[in-house]
Amino acid sequence: MLHQTATLHAFGSIDLDEWRSTVRAFVLSGASPDRIEWIDPTDPQGTLHEAPARPPPLASTTAELSVPREFLTLARHALCHKNSSKWPLLYRILWRLTRGDARDRRLLANLVDDDVLSLNAIAKAVRRDAHKMKAFVRFRRVVTESGDEHFVAYHRPEHPIVRLVAPFFARRFAIMRWTILTPYGSASWNGDELSFGPAVARDQAPTADTLEDYWKTYYASIFNPARINPRAMSREMPKKYWSTLPEAAIIEELLAAAPARTDAMIARSIGVPVGGASPFIPAIPTDKPSIALRTLAAAAPSCRGCDLYKSATQVVFGHGPSDARLVLVGEQPGDKEDLAGLPFVGPAGVLLSDALRDAGIDRSTAYLTNAVKHFKWTPEPRGKRRIHSKPSVGEVRACKPWLEHELGLIKPQVLVLLGATAAQSLFGAGFRVTQRRGQIIRDSPFAPAVIATIHPSAVLRAPAESRAEMFAGLVSDLRIAEQLLALHK
Repeated sequence: MLHQTATLHAFGSIDLDEWRSTVRAFVLSGASPDRIEWIDPTDPQGTLHEAPARPPPLASTTAELSVPREFLTLARHALCHKNSSKWPLLYRILWRLTRGDARDRRLLANLVDDDVLSLNAIAKAVRRDAHKMKAFVRFRRVVTESGDEHFVAYHRPEHPIVRLVAPFFARRFAIMRWTILTPYGSASWNGDELSFGPAVARDQAPTADTLEDYWKTYYASIFNPARINPRAMSREMPKKYWSTLPEAAIIEELLAAAPARTDAMIARSIGVPVGGASPFIPAIPTDKPSIALRTLAAAAPSCRGCDLYKSATQVVFGHGPSDARLVLVGEQPGDKEDLAGLPFVGPAGVLLSDALRDAGIDRSTAYLTNAVKHFKWTPEPRGKRRIHSKPSVGEVRACKPWLEHELGLIKPQVLVLLGATAAQSLFGAGFRVTQRRGQIIRDSPFAPAVIATIHPSAVLRAPAESRAEMFAGLVSDLRIAEQLLALHK
């Protein structure tokens, strides 16, 4: 035989004080969560229900409920979530905290409890939305008929948070008269107090004013191209907000210019002329690759894109056929290369020749070059041989235009990057040879197929017992390049 229980109704509200008053009355009247049907007046389906009734008045109005302060903080945010499931969730947790067993009294510490997980999730979503509102609201100046200034902003939050966030703007812009319009309601500040009004459509808000250029100038001045991550930027500043952000009009322009601005920042920090090697690259007849490559090589000795030319004997440009189907890129010339003026003629070059032979590649058919064209070495030589020093990020970037022009003229089918410096010079500092080694990178701007592997010098530096294995690994990676070349004969 079914036992029928009375169904109590309660209005939902995003105001914490009103919600506390309502749920306190229900808890003290003994209404368990399964006896309450919550009707949210903002829910279109709520109109299908009869008008709800308040619970009967309590005999005593002095009874108190004791809950952790943490719960009230979570509830303040959760009440602003747009999902109406917040009502039964909050009441269920309140009931467990005040009427549950000893374990339920410590409920909020149980972070794996389903109710606690849900409460933290919706509170977190609201806090994130509130953070975005604080960051993305942009006021526009409006002059009233009486000549007074009023500042109006339109914002589209994910949740009805205008009452939650409005006090922040009242404190921050206390001397302004302003109004914030949202699809969930509006807030206004007259200099003394806050007031709240109905929801407003986007077309009712002003679209432009004299502050527009200010926001663009300010945003451009704080935009740091070296730290920009477009994917992270899209997460933090979704495009839904761009229509109300004046500076959004220049975001695409700033992103497009970010690489050049980053190069300039790094160059200035190490005393390199802005633009690196670019000013020293001549006009080149790209319709004749062999002549163009010779023209490029002839111009390289005049490069002053960084300070490495001061201590190097000479520039060491790439060497090989202008129609080479395979290009190999190393880090920089070494002691022997600096003296000879040719790439890969020292000990690492001899080892590379052996690896190419074992992989079935004729070295004379390949074009060999380096990411950096001048030899960087430590001031104290060991004996007669100068020891190389790794080029800095700024030096690699300064020299990058030479490498880009070489690849653009030769147009290789396969590109092999020897070592981290070579790989990162083209694919950025986040590229890891240890993770991508031997993998085929397809359709890059530099070649249809790109392979990264270790530099031959890494084999020479390895302990004697590891050299054979490392050399075999290098040969194996080069065989992949040979197989790709064979497929496209």
